[in-house]
Amino acid sequence: MVMDIMLPGLNGFDIVKELRNQKMDIPVLMLSALDEIPDKVKGLNVGADDYMTKPFSPAELLARIRVLTRRKGEVIIEKIEFGDLVLSLSTCELECNGKSIHLAYKEFEIMKLLMYHPKILTSKEELINSVWGNDSEAIDNNVEAYISFLRKNSSF
Repeated sequence: MVMDIMLPGLNGFDIVKELRNQKMDIPVLMLSALDEIPDKVKGLNVGADDYMTKPFSPAELLARIRVLTRRKGEVIIEKIEFGDLVLSLSTCELECNGKSIHLAYKEFEIMKLLMYHPKILTSKEELINSVWGNDSEAIDNNVEAYISFLRKNSSF
């Protein structure tokens, strides 16, 4: 993703920060007219993989994009498996014993987190921070409701 900082509405810093809060590992190159060191540091600190300033050389931009895609694109995981559960990362489908259901966004994010770390105890607070975000007003009951849904529907 090539991200400008000065956008209408949310700025590029906030967008990249939100991508990283949602554990999205897409390569991000920030491209901006903001060329001061503090701006570059902020961009990299919020989660950008690279930062270029305008004006720029198209050849350099293409070279940096190739580097980012080469670095990030080596392993593409399409599904997570644990026991008889299979979670498709591209379709948000959860499959068990040949039957499948489509998960909504938060259900998918919870299941993905739990299946990535199947033998690690995950607290409600960790789920809230990872799925809803650090600044969320979600509470333990929200987690319990989603977990209850997943338990009922993942046994098919």
